[in-house]
Amino acid sequence: MKLFNSGNRSIAQTMMGCLSSIAIAATAVTLSSCGDKEEAVDGSGGKSLVITAIPDEKVSDQEAKFKALQDFLAEELEIDVSFSISADYTAAVERFKNGEVHLVWFGGLTGVQARKAVPGARAIAQGDVDPQYKSYFIAHKSTGLAKSDVFPEAIKDMTFTFGSKSSTSGRLMPTYFIMKETGKSPDDYFSKPVQFQATGGHDATARAVASGSVQVGALSYKKYDSMIADGEISAEDAPIIWQTPYYADYNLTAHPALEELFGEGFIDKLQKALVDCEDEAVLKAFNRDDLIPAKNEEFEGIYEVAKEVGIMR
Repeated sequence: MKLFNSGNRSIAQTMMGCLSSIAIAATAVTLSSCGDKEEAVDGSGGKSLVITAIPDEKVSDQEAKFKALQDFLAEELEIDVSFSISADYTAAVERFKNGEVHLVWFGGLTGVQARKAVPGARAIAQGDVDPQYKSYFIAHKSTGLAKSDVFPEAIKDMTFTFGSKSSTSGRLMPTYFIMKETGKSPDDYFSKPVQFQATGGHDATARAVASGSVQVGALSYKKYDSMIADGEISAEDAPIIWQTPYYADYNLTAHPALEELFGEGFIDKLQKALVDCEDEAVLKAFNRDDLIPAKNEEFEGIYEVAKEVGIMR
């Protein structure tokens, strides 16, 4: 049975045309409304600079720690900025490689790994202490070891821990200097299996040694010093027994996608904002007194070390 006979066809076509027009108009209103709502929430039209950091201490502390940086950059650059927690060192590198995050507080090794994987990535800032960084070797008080300018060979028969496997100051450079001082890799030098801290960062190493669960450990000097100053551990429980020579370490690395998101020259603007920053709350997130310019070439030594110890090719 026909719904419309030939005599009513023009009327039917007119009605269907009207219904289509109403539907299109309604859709347009809906889309327009959604667009206005998104623009109101995100003043940069959906574009956001996403920050993350290697978790060299408690992951749960990261978001609060970097809130001041997030707010500072949002106001200074007049863009939307967000912070996204990375579960571990490897995750921070992988997310940068995938373009999920655009500005990362890396260690020397993770920064090199990320920049080698992303052509055009740039180290743009570092802490004032980072061109000359160092690691501490600390020991539980029960070992009877004291600070020395000579590498403490007595540790070879003690339990020893690094921090994360991807940490520059907590694994890579201590490994390198153990090799230079002893002529052996850590696995060959220590008579007991070398340990790594599965969770946490340098703070986990410090607490493991201070509690006596492991006799000796290597970690970032900045983290150790701040934990002593804050009373989180005692220097009597975990004294410094040796410190490494200097090397370049932490850095803020920018993803080249930022130039596509916010326009040509944006990374230079971002670098200037960071280097000119005098906000103590922002600098506290990095445990630094000042931020200075950085460039990729300054970390080539880290790359060479990573190749020599077999961590990178």
